[in-house]
Amino acid sequence: METKYFSLDHSDNNKMVKIFQVVFGILCVAIAIFWLVYNIRSVRANGTTWITIIFLLAFGFFQVYSGMGKARRYIEIGQGEIRIRKIVMLPPVIIEVAQIQKIEIYPFNLNIILKSEKKIIIRFGATYQDTNEKIKDEMLIFAEQNSIHSEIMVENI
Repeated sequence: METKYFSLDHSDNNKMVKIFQVVFGILCVAIAIFWLVYNIRSVRANGTTWITIIFLLAFGFFQVYSGMGKARRYIEIGQGEIRIRKIVMLPPVIIEVAQIQKIEIYPFNLNIILKSEKKIIIRFGATYQDTNEKIKDEMLIFAEQNSIHSEIMVENI
């Protein structure tokens, strides 16, 4: 089985958007540094200036990080493992076949129950149903190939 990659993000950004993100992020960081240097004497007296500088720095670094393609949420279904990156600032979670007890597939989420009784939940949006269905189908194939119990659950509202 080859590795299947599915993006959990709502949109794929093109090169122009990524360039704007990097430039905007650098601009935010530069403004934060300028604001710090320019107002160095009043910064210790005023707490809101510190909040502004910290926000601009954090937002600028995140924009650069995102523009460089590092802030992607995804799920990778491979030969003997699943890689899930739900939080963009953290590394992906690697789940090996031996750790998985059961896979539950709901209409708008996917639950991977580990043998340690920990539950990993992947929530899908309602916008991109075709991508959601592809992920669900690949998870069913993955479960069948690796002899993992899987269930398709129905939610009654």
